Amino acid sequence: MFESFFEMSHTPFSRSIPTTELYESTQLEEIIGRLNYAAERQLFAIMTGECGLGKTTAIRRFTDQLDPSHFKLIYLSDSKLTPRHFYKGMLEQLGLEAKFYRGDAKRQLHREIELMKGIHKITPVVVVDEAHLLDREMLEEVRFLLNFRMDAQSPMALIMVGQTELWDRLQLQSFAAIRQRIDIQFKLDHLDRAETEQYMNKHLSYAGVERDIFSDLALDEIFSYSSGASRLINKLATHCLLFAAQNGSRIIDDRMVKKVIEGELA
Repeated sequence: MFESFFEMSHTPFSRSIPTTELYESTQLEEIIGRLNYAAERQLFAIMTGECGLGKTTAIRRFTDQLDPSHFKLIYLSDSKLTPRHFYKGMLEQLGLEAKFYRGDAKRQLHREIELMKGIHKITPVVVVDEAHLLDREMLEEVRFLLNFRMDAQSPMALIMVGQTELWDRLQLQSFAAIRQRIDIQFKLDHLDRAETEQYMNKHLSYAGVERDIFSDLALDEIFSYSSGASRLINKLATHCLLFAAQNGSRIIDDRMVKKVIEGELA
């Protein structure tokens, strides 16, 4: 309802925003650059960050610009992922029916990847999202997967994405063999105050807004509440827009933001 009140052409703080319209901070540009490097060089990369900072959004931005004539995306996101279902999921996304036994499915996957890389010149890019939820057996399987032809260059890129505890787990001595194989590791951080304002302005511009809706003090309050986490920025900004529209206010000030926080998000 607030879209019509503010004469918006799109909803500004939703998950459906096209990746080409997303706010690209300096940090996001750097991450996309590193992910592209990992894909091109068939590397093992780890991306971590606290919840709500936009890890999945960054992956969506990265995968949307992959050239399908050179790369084949395989995306897995399952907290209950087992080694057997890992190979099964990968093979199904390659259009194949997986062998029942894990060892057979692994060999089947290796053969298919060799064909893709050797004949079709296509590099598989495997993204494992929510990787902090994987159990020990599944993390160990990642090491075995990377032992493709012993220490020869892997014909695939593997990108694991998870919350900060993923990296904390990998620091344990028991995961040293996996950690030593990581080629690129980076952490997604919070937006600062200036970036928070730029983020909101970018999304409002996408919605067709050509004037200031949030006052500077309102932006201060949004940053203070969200600490620069995009998910919380989206949530609070949307609640504020709804509240303003319901109360017929064209400008959202700091008092209104505080009222929304205390009344709806406390």
